[in-house]
Amino acid sequence: MGACASTSKSKTSDKESSSELHRTEKTQAELTAALRWPTRKVKVIHADGKLQEFNSLIRASLVTSLHPNYFLCSSESMSVGTCPSRVADDEELQSDHIYFLMPLSRLNSPLTLPDLCDLAIKASSKLTKDEVHSSR
Repeated sequence: MGACASTSKSKTSDKESSSELHRTEKTQAELTAALRWPTRKVKVIHADGKLQEFNSLIRASLVTSLHPNYFLCSSESMSVGTCPSRVADDEELQSDHIYFLMPLSRLNSPLTLPDLCDLAIKASSKLTKDEVHSSR
């Protein structure tokens, strides 16, 4: 009787191990495929004009955790006279957007036309240089 219980437990453990191994192999295969798949980069422009690029599968919290006194906002949500909208920490950053890393002190300050022009110049300068280097 003890042997039957032991055998039954062993079969269950074997099934669980096999299932876990299958999941691990599947995850590794997906990861390998993702690494081979050409990905576009998420572009983040820092307050000082520095361009930082990330793989498109990152969350905003990763960027802001590296820069605790700053927040991310999408260029898509910026307009004159409105306060910049903070990208939610759990939001996955999109490769077809440009994000600005701004000081927390700007979070409740409406954007002016000179503010947006300054950001546009920083982005244009960095993105143009990046595209020239990428095409060589």
